[in-house]
Amino acid sequence: MINLLDLDAAGLTAFFSGHGEKPFRARQVLRWMHRFGQADFDAMSDIARSLREKLKTLALVAPPTVVADRLAEDGTRKFLFDVGGGNAVEAVFIPEDDRGTLCVSTQAGCALDCSFCSTGKQGFNRNLTVAEIVGQLWQVRHALGAYQPAAAGVERVVSNVVLMGMGEPLANLDNTVMALRLLLDDNAYGLSRRRVTVSTSGLVPAMDRLRDECPVALAVSLHAPNDRLRDELVPINRKYPLQELMAACRRYLEKAPRDFVTFEYVMLDGINDSEAHAREVLALTRDVSCKFNLIPFNPFPGTSYRRSPAPRIRRFAELLMASGVVTTTRKTRGDDIDAACGQLAGQVLDRTQRTARRSFVVHQQRQEACG
Repeated sequence: MINLLDLDAAGLTAFFSGHGEKPFRARQVLRWMHRFGQADFDAMSDIARSLREKLKTLALVAPPTVVADRLAEDGTRKFLFDVGGGNAVEAVFIPEDDRGTLCVSTQAGCALDCSFCSTGKQGFNRNLTVAEIVGQLWQVRHALGAYQPAAAGVERVVSNVVLMGMGEPLANLDNTVMALRLLLDDNAYGLSRRRVTVSTSGLVPAMDRLRDECPVALAVSLHAPNDRLRDELVPINRKYPLQELMAACRRYLEKAPRDFVTFEYVMLDGINDSEAHAREVLALTRDVSCKFNLIPFNPFPGTSYRRSPAPRIRRFAELLMASGVVTTTRKTRGDDIDAACGQLAGQVLDRTQRTARRSFVVHQQRQEACG
């Protein structure tokens, strides 16, 4: 049976046409599933009973199962989703006065192994399906009461979606693009392109494809102002170095819904946070319309990195702003439940064997140290 959450409008239309049904049936079912959060075909009241019975034999609506829902003191909620095969992924809802942002995962684990990120330390298992990506939003909206009949006015409780949870979205580009189309579709979630953001560590060819196929807002995980340091922090830089990345950012802005790229920059004590680094950042990005989001590092077990002191973060921001670059410092949210940026880990059966290799290296080092 096919999971209809895996299909965007074009896919649903093809599915119904293939079973002798009119194209408008796709719009009806799309609305029922996404706008109204309905998984029961019997409840889809404006669809002919004969078609509802047929759908029961052909298809299902199956989002990933919520296995944990944790609430932080600041109102942040972290959801853990079972995606089968011993894997679980996390999504985080961040409520604010003027918006509600959901941070969604696109992979079980991550293959990019950024040195400061908890997800990367778990290795990688597989890409998430469209149903598993969009299903995170579907389940969170249910948990927040957005689908309740009396919920008039809260249907947009999730007003912004950012694909910057577990995984690299552009390494799962086909499913990411299809999920984005559902987020933007007026018959599904109807979000503005300006309210949907994809974060990437810098997969240049995929950035160009995203620009051509679904140019939503773009965030780039920069984290370093030169290739030597970025090679260490963000290993994909060895394949797509900074000059190629900056050129891709300029190309993206040709079709992007915003006139800037957001550069994410994690602040690591004594690593990338000096005044000299700030000046390098300004030189690197001078030809890219951009803003900066400085992220105080969020620690996780086993890391050797430390968060930059607050005065140093302020000074870094002041230098960027003095040159006319819009700069914000991200407020740490949900760190008491490990829901802050860089802390998402979930549960991953690592096909890369990265964890095992690290354990072996540590074991060898200890043996050598013991003589």
